[in-house]
Amino acid sequence: MNQLVSLQVASDLIRSGAALSIAGPDAALRALPPGQWIGGSIPYFMVADGGTVANDQQVFVTELSPLGTVTIASYGADGLAAIAGNAPDNGVSLTVIPGGSAAHQRFAAEAASYDDAFVKPTVGWIAGCRVEDIGHVKPTVYDGRTATRHEDRAVVAYIALPADKLACIDIVNLFEPDDGDVLRFDETSFEVGSCRVNGETVDFAAYLRSRGLEHGRLPLVGDFAGARINASLQSVPAAGGRVQLYAPVFPGVDYRVARPIDDYAAAFRAQLAAQDHAGAVLACNCVLNFLFGELEGKAIGGVEGPATFGEIAYQLLNQTMVVLRVV
Repeated sequence: MNQLVSLQVASDLIRSGAALSIAGPDAALRALPPGQWIGGSIPYFMVADGGTVANDQQVFVTELSPLGTVTIASYGADGLAAIAGNAPDNGVSLTVIPGGSAAHQRFAAEAASYDDAFVKPTVGWIAGCRVEDIGHVKPTVYDGRTATRHEDRAVVAYIALPADKLACIDIVNLFEPDDGDVLRFDETSFEVGSCRVNGETVDFAAYLRSRGLEHGRLPLVGDFAGARINASLQSVPAAGGRVQLYAPVFPGVDYRVARPIDDYAAAFRAQLAAQDHAGAVLACNCVLNFLFGELEGKAIGGVEGPATFGEIAYQLLNQTMVVLRVV
């Protein structure tokens, strides 16, 4: 199972002893019984018929039991290195972290430096809330073993795979860098006051506004040894203020502004149609793609799953789709 279901169906699955990953509105997650599950708050989903917004009687359930042996753990912000450290030798660490929390910021800044971070794969997403509630409602995660709700912890479902199976993490990034200015930053941060544009130090907010980018639709695309990693703009103040990002920028990385995308749904359909979906287990897509691409009610193909406040594929990603396959 990897689909949006009623609370009754989810509760029955939990009581059956199945190991589950569950996403949904916080009010729905609060209603679930204890069991072998992890969960995170989010109301936005991509399903077969297109993007949808769940009500408080619906949750998205992914059954993990058929994949292998599942154990559940929870870590505070100071213990996140143990996500990879305690991972099975052959498996995957399915991880959910509340958006805006200290755990979110620490994972974003440090995940790539954890021991075994790129040897024992971590995949998952950042929990959120309705976009209009940002700043007023805190995203949550749930340790289903005791149905305990957390605002600043990571919950992890460790999936130990059989010896003849392998976890594959696919990343779908629609964005490509433009051919314009090269941006560099002096520190790892979610908040940026100044940056260097083609080597010249400038006010970052003023620069973005001068290019008409204050709408936040286009992320910065960083060149990480050839891999394209996005850092999305959350808010762009007037000159002199600090630009807020959904993921940190890193020093020593060349960034450019992304090229515009005319039709998100068509772009996703094209990329996903060309991908191998063998063994697909679950997926998450960024809520910014959901909103800016106006994906509600638009089918894109591929794997169903939540539209989240950040995606995890070894490290934190933005405006990206992540798919876990077991082959």
